[in-house]
Amino acid sequence: MIRFITDTEEKKKISRQILEALTEWFEVEESREAFIRESVDQPFWAAFSDDVPVGFLCLKETGPETVELAVMGVLKDHHREGWGRRLFAAAKDHAAREGYSFIQVKTVRSGMYEDYDKTNEFYKSLGFKELEVIETVWDEANPCQIYVMGLKSAVETIAVRHSYRGRFSEEPVPEEDLKTIASSGIAAPSGCNKQTTDIIVVNDPDVLGKIKASIDPPVAQTAPAMIVVLSRKINAYRDRCFAIQDYSAAIENMLLAIVELGYQSCWYEGHITDEDRICDKIASILNVPEGYDVVCVLPVGKALDDFHAPSKKSFSERVKFNSFT
Repeated sequence: MIRFITDTEEKKKISRQILEALTEWFEVEESREAFIRESVDQPFWAAFSDDVPVGFLCLKETGPETVELAVMGVLKDHHREGWGRRLFAAAKDHAAREGYSFIQVKTVRSGMYEDYDKTNEFYKSLGFKELEVIETVWDEANPCQIYVMGLKSAVETIAVRHSYRGRFSEEPVPEEDLKTIASSGIAAPSGCNKQTTDIIVVNDPDVLGKIKASIDPPVAQTAPAMIVVLSRKINAYRDRCFAIQDYSAAIENMLLAIVELGYQSCWYEGHITDEDRICDKIASILNVPEGYDVVCVLPVGKALDDFHAPSKKSFSERVKFNSFT
């Protein structure tokens, strides 16, 4: 679970517990104490496993358009469990909501220390880009690498979005976020503007439970919310219908909005539209009228499990200029 912490004493306790256990990164006592002291006045998130804090993250404003990841730490026994990603997702979501355009982080340049090399790879996997190295921020032995990430770039969101099939946090998805996701869906283009795609947002636990029970083999059983996508076959002109293209564009828009807001999802279509017609059971639960088809469900929630990008063919294998050959 990721929690936003406001109590100053709890902030001090958690930051001290984590940082004093991470001497490879926070060896200098003076610097470590400064991080603990300054965390009291900063936006602060903590990660809890079985109600025990295992990590935390703080942000600080460095300019009217920029916020900095001031300090983050996760206990070594809990590395590679996804806590860092979830902490960052919560912080990034907060920064975007507050209207910042960029988020930055300072670390030691790669090639200096093995531990920091791993940290830098983690930051790059989140989508951070190298901005510059400033030798004089700390000292010669610790040249400062600055990474930066834009908070309002669709291209960056596309690059980091991947299908997520893991467990979700029990944390409810605020209705305002669900409205934003649905709005992104219906803003997608549609053939001849026939607007053949409709959306049902499901966040009522009882209704959600009925839908999950109808999906066999089960998927997305822990998701706290779900987007159900409906499609109507309406001809755009003559006998040409673009309903498939319409709902595909709407789904991709929503997947990007889901990630931009700090959540994860997966496009489940074939699983529910196969011969067993789970989609019809979902339509019955949701009182979908005749003429509409349930074509897809998108679970929405905070990721609990770590996940990695699938391997992709190279750019040159899939993209050509002017001719296939």
